[in-house]
Amino acid sequence: MPGLGTLVNVAAIVVGGSLGLALGGRLPERTRTVVTDALGLVVLLIAALNAAEVLSPDLTTAVGSAAPTLIVLGSLLVGGIAGSLLRVEERLEQLGRLVRAALTRRTAAVGAQGGARQPSAAGGTAAPAAERFVEGFVSSSLVFLVGPLAILGALSDGLGNGIDQLALKAALDGFTAVAFAAALGAGVLASALPVLLYQGAFTLLGVLLGSVLPDAHIAALTATGGLLLVGVALRLLRIRDLPVADLLPALLVAPALTALAAAF
Repeated sequence: MPGLGTLVNVAAIVVGGSLGLALGGRLPERTRTVVTDALGLVVLLIAALNAAEVLSPDLTTAVGSAAPTLIVLGSLLVGGIAGSLLRVEERLEQLGRLVRAALTRRTAAVGAQGGARQPSAAGGTAAPAAERFVEGFVSSSLVFLVGPLAILGALSDGLGNGIDQLALKAALDGFTAVAFAAALGAGVLASALPVLLYQGAFTLLGVLLGSVLPDAHIAALTATGGLLLVGVALRLLRIRDLPVADLLPALLVAPALTALAAAF
């Protein structure tokens, strides 16, 4: 069922955030590192399965046996050049900083209008609950949304390729929600709503593409997305911080190149 992956993702954030509120800051850093490494290895497995679509009979029938690899290569090159020129990754990071700064300034202004902060038990100044809520909401939302898995997984779900990628993202987000909620409080739970809307939109886009794109085009898109997942895995494993977001335009190029190759 299209959309199931996003629902699983949202549930993982809510459960992880609730667990984080209960645990507080007692989660060891070593545990977080081990879990992240394990998830990185699983991403590599899913990436390999997706990349294997380059051998899809539908794709080889449409473009020949030699062309699929060239289509994936061309998609990554053209998409990477376009993404780097457009500075997709940098703009996503800038957007995140702007949203955080804007909401933080707005909350600070409301707090100033409301009067002086209440002194804390230690003799300092306690941060307003609203400011802490916004920080938790914004920080966690950016982590959950600004990443290629949110787009790749939702598209894959909508295209009917299963929820493997979003299930993996759910595991990542759920564990991250534990850490965020332990440090930043209940605002992390509210970040489940933008995840639902954002990934739901890309799932719907995948459903629409699946109804108009031939199987060969979908196979090329899936294979290209599999290589992007390798980049995600390398980042999780702290091997290489690849600018995966700059490569996202390759997902648009892959079907176009497949159509071009099939025409000749």
